[in-house]
Amino acid sequence: MKTRKFIHGNISVSEIGMGCMGFSHGYGAVPKEDYSIKAIRRAYDEGGCTFFDTAESYGDVVFYPGHNEQLVGKAVESIREKIVLATKFMIESVELTNETTVLDIIHRHLEKSLSNLRTDYIDLYYLHRINTAVPVEDIAEAMGMLIKEGIIRGWGLSQVGVDTLEKAHMITPVTAVQNLYSMLERDCEKDIFPYCLEHGIGVVPFSPIASGFLSGKVTTDTRFEAVDDVRKWVPQLKKENIIANQPILDILAGFSQKKHATNAQIALAWMLKKYPNVVPIPGSKNQERILENLGAVNVELTDDEFNALEKALTDCTVHGHRGHIESIGKSFGDNWKRKD
Repeated sequence: MKTRKFIHGNISVSEIGMGCMGFSHGYGAVPKEDYSIKAIRRAYDEGGCTFFDTAESYGDVVFYPGHNEQLVGKAVESIREKIVLATKFMIESVELTNETTVLDIIHRHLEKSLSNLRTDYIDLYYLHRINTAVPVEDIAEAMGMLIKEGIIRGWGLSQVGVDTLEKAHMITPVTAVQNLYSMLERDCEKDIFPYCLEHGIGVVPFSPIASGFLSGKVTTDTRFEAVDDVRKWVPQLKKENIIANQPILDILAGFSQKKHATNAQIALAWMLKKYPNVVPIPGSKNQERILENLGAVNVELTDDEFNALEKALTDCTVHGHRGHIESIGKSFGDNWKRKD
């Protein structure tokens, strides 16, 4: 598989990465551990994937926080130097006291993730969600120190707007932004992509197949039974929106038939063609679906095909906008003071 480079951190990754959350929670019943480990290894061995994404919180409902990191750590331990690991942390209110610093807090999170992932460094370390009580400039400053220490190679932000991104980037250059982006969720095209292209920042879309909708395999009869299944709350997967967004699936079906590809592969090939700094991380817990998604790198849209697809999508109205939530709350740490 071809690679793309995140300039800030000098990190090269496969054009398509792998979101690993579904092996622990969020998408219904989880597979057995040996199946999940085999799926991750097949993504590397057969799919050419070298970019694996997890988070400290993945597993907080079905299992426990850290479960997903531990699973990924087991799967990639023997190929650690050949792949790029990304994980994420959040700062909670109970951690904010006048006796600690942002760097101390992040160190504690990082040490736990290092242990879970069976490694002594993280390639890409994200702030999972903004805590409005902690200035993002403080986070950026701490990340710069961790980079100097060699514990992380680069850092990123998740679900942020361009104003927050700019504040952080001016302190310590941001390696990548992980935001919601797909054919149904194109907010990032207005500000995030232009800013990131100008400043050499990678964009890592999560849910690039719109929680499975763009694959065409989710229908009005599909039921999401698990307590923690995030698809219950995805607007585009409401019955009325599945019906209303059918024209988009029809467009994809036409292109997939012409290109001898699947709908999901066309959706991924579209964004790879559109932006040179994009690296989508589709998530699946099914081994064959994982390999199918990674196979999108072999689907090349010509300029004419891409332009036709762009026009067709632009002419469609998307029903059930999801948008993004930048902050995890406004009340966290009201009494915490910055340590200068």
